Amino acid sequence: MKNTTITAPKGFLAAGISCGIKTSGKKDLCIIACPTGATAAGVFTTNKVVSAAVILCKKHIKGSIIEAVVVNSGNANTCTGKTGFKNAQIMCKTTAQLIDTKADKVLVASTGIIGHQLPMEKVSRGIILAGAQLSNSTKAGNDFAQAIMTTDTRCKQAFTTVNIDSVKITIAGTIKGAGMIGPNMATTLCFITTDIAISKPLLQKALADAVGNSLNKLTVDGHQSTNDTAIILASGLADNKPIVKTGTQYKKFAAALSELCTDLAKQMVLDAEGATRMFTVIVNGAASKADAAKAARAIANYDLIKCAIHGGDPNWGRIICAVGDCGAKLILNKLSCSIGNSIVFKNGQPAKFDPKKVSKIIKQKEHTVTINLGAGKHSAFCYGCDLSAEYVRINADYHT
Repeated sequence: MKNTTITAPKGFLAAGISCGIKTSGKKDLCIIACPTGATAAGVFTTNKVVSAAVILCKKHIKGSIIEAVVVNSGNANTCTGKTGFKNAQIMCKTTAQLIDTKADKVLVASTGIIGHQLPMEKVSRGIILAGAQLSNSTKAGNDFAQAIMTTDTRCKQAFTTVNIDSVKITIAGTIKGAGMIGPNMATTLCFITTDIAISKPLLQKALADAVGNSLNKLTVDGHQSTNDTAIILASGLADNKPIVKTGTQYKKFAAALSELCTDLAKQMVLDAEGATRMFTVIVNGAASKADAAKAARAIANYDLIKCAIHGGDPNWGRIICAVGDCGAKLILNKLSCSIGNSIVFKNGQPAKFDPKKVSKIIKQKEHTVTINLGAGKHSAFCYGCDLSAEYVRINADYHT
């Protein structure tokens, strides 16, 4: 079977094990290694309260070469003070010793419950165990994907290839996240590997743009995490001519990376806590790009709309209410709304439509809500999901 995990690109090894952080016994610690060294780029949460892992990762990623990433789930290592930061450093140091490198060439990420110190004896033993299992196999890649999960119900992975200078470039990624997801780095944790040769500034640009057009367009509950981290590692082993400028070859890679991130984003929203379906909000006719984005997010985040979508209710009034309340400029007698291909509100007036037909559209796995503000020429979009009783149950039971 073809390997489509993060170990598929040339130069990468991975492992995922259970070290006892999670009381369930499920996998909770994992490593990606690139023994030949990788160029790295990352984007992180803009929350002012952040994990010790985020602080240290942002520091280490500035280096020219990264050789590994160590990740734990089940414990966020957030609001843990000096001890938490020291523990993040120990995670990097222990991983570095396994692959004979320096601690500052190791990145770190954590996810889980906030405010608990990591059980470092278990974590340190787990890192050693994971290090012994590092492999470029499909199983190793799948184990890594399983080990980053928290309330996720399934692994989320994506894979693609692109030809650059007659050389096949491979890109693979995995992501976790089901709740506490809102624009401004809507990823929770995301790890991408590729074997392309590319400069660090252009890798950073490609990742930031890809996240901005995919993961950053996703909202589950409007709340970004303290730990959001997206990392891409490029081994350079595909033997393409190194990309050092934003020409045709860069654009090919950037487009492929954006497509992969969109795939991961859609997988994530369809596995959101309690979600049964997703919807895409498209806003046209905005006076500015900022207004378009504001309106799209307002609709995707509006709880009453999310509840109506869960019930298959074509309640366009809630959509219009959200638009009118978000602060975006609109011209009421030009304001229109469609659900799927059915116009439900046109030029400030209700439109005749078949409620049963529109209800069927809403009950599909995916559908689109389109708004025209009638105030300009700018557009934006956002991904959202329905809100179910299961979301409340999960978050009521998810405690310390």
